[in-house]
Amino acid sequence: MKAGVITFPGSNCDRDIQTILQDFFDVPTDMLWHGDSIAKAYDLLVVPGGFSYGDYLRAGAIARFAPAMQDLLKHAQKGGHVLGICNGFQILCESHLLPGALIRNRNLKHICKDVHLIPDSANQVFGRLSGPLSIPVSHGEGNYRVDSEVLKELQDNGQIAFRYAINPNGSIDDIAGITSKDGKIMGMMPHPERATDPINGKLQGKAILQTILESMQVA
Repeated sequence: MKAGVITFPGSNCDRDIQTILQDFFDVPTDMLWHGDSIAKAYDLLVVPGGFSYGDYLRAGAIARFAPAMQDLLKHAQKGGHVLGICNGFQILCESHLLPGALIRNRNLKHICKDVHLIPDSANQVFGRLSGPLSIPVSHGEGNYRVDSEVLKELQDNGQIAFRYAINPNGSIDDIAGITSKDGKIMGMMPHPERATDPINGKLQGKAILQTILESMQVA
């Protein structure tokens, strides 16, 4: 298995997820520059957290047009696995790889704290996880929105990955993360890579990343 992490101007969690994948899961992981084409084949492409292009226009709105993202779209169309974390989730929604949009938090403030996530039992990737899972969030635009019709589809198709036990940002249906219908494209606002290394005393993100990698092996 091999992974690639796309770095944009303003990314600040790219090295974090690279280190976690390599050091804790033994997954060789390349750093990929947003302005370059992705020449190699990867099993997993990660769109990391941060503030791509300074979150101008809307968070993720400019990043979706990057050359590397065009190759990520082709990767996804071929059935490749994609993970978007925080700003990465915003970019995946702006790229229409996942439905919905992320808007300003309900309180209009940046939120940086630990939250408790409840895995949705109907989700094919994360449904076997037990919660609550204590995972950090750090975002100003994490308020996930869809219309009622799309929300029903997400619910009926088992695409909701996680809900907040206590909603910090106003997201509809307490949604903290979703997947595509086939489970190969995953987006979440919380940062599991920040809750994997015992040096910071947070470990419950490891189960999330382990579940992703295991789902890829059986896909």
